[in-house]
Amino acid sequence: MHSHNLSSWQHEHVFDGGSHSAERSTRLVMWITLATMLVEICAGWWFNSMALLADGWHMSSHALALGLAALAYGAARRYAKDPRFAFGTWKIEVLGGFASAILLLGVAALMVVGSVERLFTPQPIAYREAIAVAVLGLAINVACAFILGHAHHDHGHGHDHGHGHDHGHHHHGGEDLNLKSAYMHVIADAATSLLAIVALVGGWLYGWQWLDPVMGVVGALLVAVWAKGLLAQTGKVLLDREMDHPVVDEIREVVEQDADPRDETRIADLHVWRVGKAAYSCAITVVTHSATLTAEDLRRRLAVHEEIVHSTIEIHRCPD
Repeated sequence: MHSHNLSSWQHEHVFDGGSHSAERSTRLVMWITLATMLVEICAGWWFNSMALLADGWHMSSHALALGLAALAYGAARRYAKDPRFAFGTWKIEVLGGFASAILLLGVAALMVVGSVERLFTPQPIAYREAIAVAVLGLAINVACAFILGHAHHDHGHGHDHGHGHDHGHHHHGGEDLNLKSAYMHVIADAATSLLAIVALVGGWLYGWQWLDPVMGVVGALLVAVWAKGLLAQTGKVLLDREMDHPVVDEIREVVEQDADPRDETRIADLHVWRVGKAAYSCAITVVTHSATLTAEDLRRRLAVHEEIVHSTIEIHRCPD
């Protein structure tokens, strides 16, 4: 596993059973969301209900994001064995999550604009009809969240299959950011439905029409915070910002502290980047007084960390 050739690891691990489960679940949730969206838009047009139309078009943005997540899984699977991808296709999934997070920010912005407009120019609300639609939307989103949550559970079992190490070393688990982005869209929809129910009930019982747009702004801020967190996570992976990860210190410990002190083996240059959900590649330049130290020796030491799936090692000898 720890060799110059990454292709065998790519073929075995780039698109595993957990990813297949996540893809199937994401596609199912996408079709459920699309069907609900069409029902709401058609009902809104038929009953001349702006509340139904608005919720339907809002759902369309989430259907688009879920479709994007499913497309990312499909592309990663399709090109998993394509040799042009030097470190596999996993980052296609991360890119899907990044694009989905941007869509979430767009949804939040539209929610704020619509809510502020409604705050200054109140419109009559068909409360019973709107509450019924919001409850239906909440029920569907809870069901979709359960489907994606089950896929996440399957994914976790697909990756956590005995990665214990000697000498106190530990395996660092990975997270499916594409699946997380799909889950966030569903949770965002559920949260806005719940806030809408609270606002509509308050307006219906107490005449608080202002509560509907205020809850819209609160929901938008919540969605924006989630989107910001997802952008930070996916952006970090896409930009290879991994040098603060614990695995970097573990590599230094293996190379420098586990060596013979008389050899004064030191890392002169180190680059670590992620090539999978819980897989890393590294390029190391080592300076040593040892006349016998080889790259294979260092790879054997690094083998205690199963998340390091590829290493490029250069050794500079300073006998004096």
